[in-house]
Amino acid sequence: MTDNANKPNTGEASKRFRSEVEFPYSDLQSAVELAQTIHEKAGSSAETEELAVWMGQSANGGTFRTRLGAARMFGLVETGQGRATLTALGRDVLDGSGTERGARVTAFLNVELFNIMYDKFKGSILPPPAAIQRQMEELGVSPKQLDRARQTFAKSAQYGGFIDASSGRFVKPGIPGAGKTEHESERQLKKTGGGGGNDDTPAVDPIIAGLLKRLPKSGEVWPEGERKLWLQLLEGSFKLIYKDNATAGT
Repeated sequence: MTDNANKPNTGEASKRFRSEVEFPYSDLQSAVELAQTIHEKAGSSAETEELAVWMGQSANGGTFRTRLGAARMFGLVETGQGRATLTALGRDVLDGSGTERGARVTAFLNVELFNIMYDKFKGSILPPPAAIQRQMEELGVSPKQLDRARQTFAKSAQYGGFIDASSGRFVKPGIPGAGKTEHESERQLKKTGGGGGNDDTPAVDPIIAGLLKRLPKSGEVWPEGERKLWLQLLEGSFKLIYKDNATAGT
């Protein structure tokens, strides 16, 4: 009885050290490289075992599973039935015609932890590593994973263009062609009657435009979990872009 009483409660310990906020264990650049491998070797979809071999890794190894999980969390691939398939965002992030920078922004903000950190520190110079880790711990990252979470966050932010080269501030990068996307959206609204024939149709924010581009075509398969994630991202974008009536005057 004494031995049992002195044994730690492993269930409680597991809960205590499990991160409560999601983040990838591999950075955005590694996720894009995985998507690039799928694109170059198989077009849009590949068996995970084949993909692991192409990347010089084991399908059951921790490195490959970490990178695949990160690519899925960034929204670049879908997995199921032993396959990894590029999403619309995964294709956009590889597009050399100008959509890749906006796709990186969307992918970075797809991660729950990174999105919260951006909302908190946007427009400011990021604090020292120790302060970033304290903030992440307050957000629910396990103490054992703080260093990894910070490094993945920092590398992904740098790769995504969120660290302004001139000021060092944490801010979304300029996206060439974003104005063109807005005008195309306006024209489409007028064409479908959404603009009500009014030439003063408001411009569509690039964040919203990016989310709209990710909508699958009518009739395509769109799993319920991904639909819910899309709606959550849309709701979060509204909070970033618009003011609530109660605070509009502040």
